[in-house]
Amino acid sequence: MKRNRLSFMNKVLRSSPAVKQPRLGCCSPLSQAHMCAARLDWGSLPHHVVLRVFQYLPLIDRARASSVCRRWNEVFHIPDLWRKFEFELNQSATSYFNSTHPDLIQQIIKKHAAHLQYVSFKVDSSTESAEAACGILSQLVNCSIQTLCLISTAKPSFMTMSKSHFVSALTVLFVNSKSLSSIKIEDTPVDDPSLSILVANNSDTLRRLKMSSCPHVSSDGILCVADHCQGLRELALNYYMLSDELLLALSNETHVNLEHLRIDVVSENPGQIEFHSIKRQSWDALIKHSPGVNVVMYFFLYEEEMETFFKEETPVTHLYFGRSVSKEILGRLGLNCPRLVELVVCANGIQVIDNELICIAEHCKNLTALGLSECEVSCTAFIEFVRLCGRKLTHLSIMEDVLIPDDVCSLDEIHTEVSKYLGRIWFPDVMPLW
Repeated sequence: MKRNRLSFMNKVLRSSPAVKQPRLGCCSPLSQAHMCAARLDWGSLPHHVVLRVFQYLPLIDRARASSVCRRWNEVFHIPDLWRKFEFELNQSATSYFNSTHPDLIQQIIKKHAAHLQYVSFKVDSSTESAEAACGILSQLVNCSIQTLCLISTAKPSFMTMSKSHFVSALTVLFVNSKSLSSIKIEDTPVDDPSLSILVANNSDTLRRLKMSSCPHVSSDGILCVADHCQGLRELALNYYMLSDELLLALSNETHVNLEHLRIDVVSENPGQIEFHSIKRQSWDALIKHSPGVNVVMYFFLYEEEMETFFKEETPVTHLYFGRSVSKEILGRLGLNCPRLVELVVCANGIQVIDNELICIAEHCKNLTALGLSECEVSCTAFIEFVRLCGRKLTHLSIMEDVLIPDDVCSLDEIHTEVSKYLGRIWFPDVMPLW
């Protein structure tokens, strides 16, 4: 290690015309190392190099580094350093994460608010942290925020605070930032009137909106956004907000092509069994207008709650089942989800799903990824599934206990057959024991 370091230093010394080369025998390697260290002045590094380093530092380390020398202090006040910032707000009694110091927050707001463009708030589960985030939001009146992200690291803390306080702080930002392009406000008490204010001030710039689990937003509220924000490319929402009117608004000829539609399907009320259905004509209109759109659906329902879905052709591309799903529903996927690209089934119970899996392979020609856990598939049927999909199956995550040995194939043989059809080495996943 020492030899490599000295070799590097010697190269630096030889390549620098300003350094007079010592004659052989006059300086020891240790003396040469000291000479090189003296020449490598960290304070003389170019601004763009120091700026790049500062961008990776937490705020408190940035502040400390700015005290090293005048040149680094100059970099500390370059506007580019403050275009992107993450406020971390945690209560020391309930969180292991370090919180952004209040004095530093005020310094940022006072000196750099005009430079902030990409802002995120990471808060813990306490109401106090959520209220502190809203306090900062309400002070961002002299900035042009382009990206806003509210993240709860534990339970949705924004939902436990006063709705009026949250909406008031959020609308201050909506009114004063005329160039918002990306917003993530999931698990918050945002409501329809605040969305109207968002649209009134940022309709020309909004491109991405993620607002799943916002119980105070209605289907009319999200429809207002789709009607006025013609440049919207990504949208994430709960299924109860989805409507035929919304899909038709997103399919309007004046609207840009939608690239990503994420839908979380959860029970809004305990014991809810029936869900509204979306007409096939509405889905067809969306796909005709935006043929490349990714329709991603996350299901967190019980088996008896899923009767409404996949009775007709549905253009879903990515499908995730977070709870047990019946054989009947899996059978519908092969028949009515021709655009399916990725499928993850977390549980199915003790029923073997051989026929359903093969049906999916035969009809879902775009399928490239499959994940199975707590299901049962015979080894022979699984090999046939892989054979039908072939090498386009780039991601295959199957727990070992999913595969059931039969008379034709055993667990010891299955990896060989599957690897042959995939064109690469494959083994089932194994749950670690510890």
